[in-house]
Formats: sequence, structure tokens, C-alpha cells
Amino acid sequence: MGKEKRRGIILAFTGAAAVLAIAANLAITAIKYQKAKNAKKKDLAGSMVRVNLSASEILKLAEQIIANSNKVHNSVASVPLDKNCKRSNSHWSSVFPKMVSTREDVRKASAEAWISKREDVYLVIKAFAVRDFERNGLNLTASKREELQRLRDQIDELSFKYIQNLNDDSRFILFTKAELAGLPPEFLKGLDKSDNGKFKISLRSHHVAAVLEFCKVGTTRQVVSGAYGNRCGEINVSILERLVQQRHKYARLLGYSCYAEYVIDVRMAKTPKKVFEFLKDISTSLTGLALKELNILKDVKKKEEGEFPFGIEDLLYYVKRVEEQDYDLDFGEIKQYLPISVVLSGIFKIIQDLFGLRFEEIARADVWHVLDLGSGELLGYCYLDLFSREGKYGHTCVLALQNSALTSSGAHQVSFSESFNILIIPVALLISQCQKDADGSSGLLRFSEVVSLFHEFGHVVQQICNRASFTRISGLCVDADFVEIPAQLLENWCYESYSLKLISGFHQDITKPLTDDICKSIKRWRTSFSALKLKQDILCCLFDQIIHSADNIDIQELFKYLHPMEMLGLPILEGTNPASYFPSTVVGYEAACYSRIWSEVFAADIFTSKFCNDVSNQQAGMQFRNKVLASAGVKDPIDVLLDFLGREPSIQAYIENKVKYVL
Repeated sequence: MGKEKRRGIILAFTGAAAVLAIAANLAITAIKYQKAKNAKKKDLAGSMVRVNLSASEILKLAEQIIANSNKVHNSVASVPLDKNCKRSNSHWSSVFPKMVSTREDVRKASAEAWISKREDVYLVIKAFAVRDFERNGLNLTASKREELQRLRDQIDELSFKYIQNLNDDSRFILFTKAELAGLPPEFLKGLDKSDNGKFKISLRSHHVAAVLEFCKVGTTRQVVSGAYGNRCGEINVSILERLVQQRHKYARLLGYSCYAEYVIDVRMAKTPKKVFEFLKDISTSLTGLALKELNILKDVKKKEEGEFPFGIEDLLYYVKRVEEQDYDLDFGEIKQYLPISVVLSGIFKIIQDLFGLRFEEIARADVWHVLDLGSGELLGYCYLDLFSREGKYGHTCVLALQNSALTSSGAHQVSFSESFNILIIPVALLISQCQKDADGSSGLLRFSEVVSLFHEFGHVVQQICNRASFTRISGLCVDADFVEIPAQLLENWCYESYSLKLISGFHQDITKPLTDDICKSIKRWRTSFSALKLKQDILCCLFDQIIHSADNIDIQELFKYLHPMEMLGLPILEGTNPASYFPSTVVGYEAACYSRIWSEVFAADIFTSKFCNDVSNQQAGMQFRNKVLASAGVKDPIDVLLDFLGREPSIQAYIENKVKYVL
């Protein structure tokens, strides 16, 4: 019994640890900053989240968490359900303010609470925030565990050096105004100039993307693309080679043949062989369409620039040129029809109609009840932090701040405090970077921001609707290949006339939504040159999978070999090597770059099979809620989808959608 008790205590942090693992990989993190700090807040039944801690309270809470962890981090086993939720929530209450608070002292205290004190907690999280203890070497001898830790440290150090080299690259190229013809005037106004009056184009992605998309001068595009593709050249390629070697050693210590096998073993794909087959099947299926798209671009370039050969650096510019000619879309004008309040109202209506969820704002608490539409049962809470501000975390994302767990009867688990028992229900937190108008009022959204909001609300619905029996596998703590499928699925509604009408209204008269013609053009535009774009993504995924599946790969030459093969004969730009600036394969998605395409494919299959002919199909939506969202984490994801679709998932719907609106 004593051993059982100790085993239960050590994993009190694994609920938070599991969420941390997701947050680190997917940048899922945040919570709403309280606008009226002195306003009286109502207690939220079932929520143990604390959102208004002062700097001293954060540090005190961190000390309490560390004191608890110091008692237990040498014990092993599963966490009692009641302690899991409570301690996980305490941990997050001390961590998230560093990302969203407007007070510098609070952000600093939150950062210190996590960074300077995290070693004790890290020992627990690092050891147990995975589904299989053996994946962290707990079955190895002491000497092999030491070797494993040494390899971990080396991997972390090499990864840091690779990213730091990219961040430290401050080079720029000088161009005259004529050489930058086509770039928007507002972009040019924001550029620094040299003493001789030339414009400075840095090798940061936002500068490079603007030049490659808008600049009419082919030689300028080529120069910028070449310089960008040669960043940190041999240094980072050398680092990546050593990094991959150490990853293979790490995996083999744990009994795997290669690092890719280690990563994919616990994902839907299961094996590297399956990933290769998946990528090649899609690539082969899209080759014909991609070739048609490439020939269209080549013809347009020939008309504009003569007989100069088409290069990879020309893709973005000529895709945009053709889209301007063939689609009657002005996204600046579309923005005038996307006030934030109208978009949110439309999203809530769509989610209500599809999944039977009602969002009900709690007065002066900056949080929404999420209720079952039929029974009125409180299912969870959703915080929204939509607007950008100084000091705030700079990305759009969701954090599952509190996971729930259900008893065998389907009731929420109970957490025992010192004086009373409370039900623990899920809390989702969405953070975005929308801009307010100059007068401080809610502003207008770019269409890309609308798509992003739909995506993140897919994660919110996923967090609220999961019905797992353990917090460690509930909400967003599911298979890493599966976690993006609900979010990718909900994005489809951004392109349907029905939903576009619901989320739009001219900002001076919201009774006037987007026109039918614009809605149809948006849907057609979605698949514009999608095969060619996807070929580029598959190229990078294959590179990532190959280097993590075999030894002695010549990374310098691999991209040169893969590029013309996947990109229909287009060679890699002379003197460049994408391996030197490919952060996804270094941090976050190593041996798993395929996962985004994977989730897109399955989301497309679900949408086409169940919603394409009726985007307001609540029967299908409720089935998705009850069969897919509720079961994720409990059952094998493939079995979950098979039960919902009535067959094996297929890539066919994804391919057909790409071909549907061919120019």
C-alpha cells in the first residue's frame, strides 16, 4: 500500500505534463487577460483556474508546486484522478500570465516561476509526460540511462545552436526603388535605407515573402531567394547532420532501428513505411494537376519576361499574378465585411448548429459558458483573448487549461479540496492577435485571421467535448497525428457560402453580407495552385522522413536529388540548401513534418463524406461530437474514424477536392 501511495503521488503533474507536451509542439498556449482588474469576478463552478494572480501570488504558488514535487519525484506510477486535475491547474495558473498579462512585474514573476524553478518539476514532466515509460529509458540500466540523458543534452544543445544561427543572421541586401518595382508603397515606407538611399531587404521571412510575392523584377526575386536559401549554409547543415546522428543513437538505445521509428511508433501512422507510402500516394495522385498548374505559370512568365527560364523563385509571384487575373477577389474589400463581433457570432451559430453547443457569455468575467444545447448541461468554459497588445504572446493558439475526466457512469470526476468537493470540467483558452481600431473599438479581420479563428475553435470544441476517463488522455492530450483533425475540419466552413453569409456583414451595415459571387470565388480560390503548393510541402516532408530513417545520408545532396523529382523538373536554386534553414525538422516536428498533411487529408475525408452536401447537417455534427471527439484519446484514432465513416479513411476525397476547381 505504501508503494501504491508513492506511485500515485509522483504523477500528479502528468496531466499538466501531457498538456505541456502538446503546447510545446503546437504552440498551444494562452488565457484571457482580465480587462477590469478590480471588477468582482464570479466563481466558475467546476473551474479551478486562477486568472488574476499578482506577481507575489505567482511566485508563492510556484514554491508550493515545487515543494510538492520535491516530495515525490523519485516515485513512479499513475496519478489519482482527483489530484491530477487540481495540481495541473495550479501549475498553469502560475505559468500562463507571462504570455498575456499587461503588467511587466506579473510577466516577469510568471517567467521566473517557470524558468528558474522548473528543474524539480522538469524531472517529473520529462520522465512521465509520455504514454510509455520505456520510451524514456526507465527500463534501461543506470549507465544506459546516463547515456540517454547525455544524448538528450547534446540534441538540445545542437537544436539551440541551429535556431540561434538563424535568429542571429542580420544580413541584408541593398536595392534601388526600380529593382523593387511592384512592392506595395506602405511596405517600402517601412524599410530602412542605406546612406546612398538604397532600400535594405533583410533575410527575415516577412521581407523575403513580400519580395517573392510582389516584386516584378525577376533578377531581384532570384537574388533574394538565393541569399535566403544560403543562410547559415555549411554551418547549419553540419549541425543538422550531427543532430540526426545523435537522434538515431538515442532511438537505438531505446530499442528502435531509427529515430523516425521512435517518433511515429506512438502516432496514427505507426511506421515510417506507412508515412512514405502516404506521402508518395498523394504526390503521385497530384502530379498531373501540378504539371498543368506549372505550365500555366510558365506561360504567364513567358508573356511578361520573355524566354527567361522559370525557376522556383518565381512560384509565389506568378501564382499571385494568375489569381489576380482569374479571381474577382479583393481581400482588402472583403475585410470590410468581417467585423470581429459578426464573425464571432457566426462561428458560435455554426458550432451550435453542428455540434449542439451553446456559447453563453458570463457578464464581467470575460469567459463563456459552453452548454449542451438540448439539456442545458454545463460542459465547459471558454476564455477568449482576441486582441494584440504589448507584451502579449505573439501567436494564435489554444491552451487546454483544465482537462476533465469522467467516471464510468459518465459523470465528471470530483476534485476534493480542503473543505468541499467540486466537479472538474474542461476549460479552453483561445488567444489571437486581432487589431482594434484607432478608437479602441473592435476592428475588422483579414480573411486569413477568420480561417485561423475557425481552426482554433475546432480545438476549443475538441477540448470541451472529449469524454475520456483520465485527464491525461482527454481534451487535446490525444494522438499527435489526430489532434489537428477537428481544427482542420472546421476550417472547411470558411469557404462555404452558407457559413460565409453567417460570419459576414458590411461594417457600416451588418445586414449586408458578402455577395454570392464573392463567396463562390473564395471557394474556387481556396484550391488555386494547391497541387503545386502541396508538392513543395511533400518535398520537405520526404526530406525530414528520409534523414530520420537512415544513416549516412548526404544532407547536402539530398535536397538536390529530391527537388526536381517532386517539383516536376524544377531544380533547386544554385548555391542554396533548404536543410540550412528548415527549423521544423530541428525543433517540434522532427520526423513528423508529414503530420499536418495527414490531418488535412483525414479532415477532407470527413467533410466530403458527411458535410459537403449539407454544411449545416447537425445529425452528422452530433455523430462527430459523440463518436470522434468524445472517444479521441480513449480508442485508437483509426478505429474512431472507421466507426464514424463506416469504412477505412481514404485520401481520395482530398485529391478530388484539389482537382475540383482546376483552372
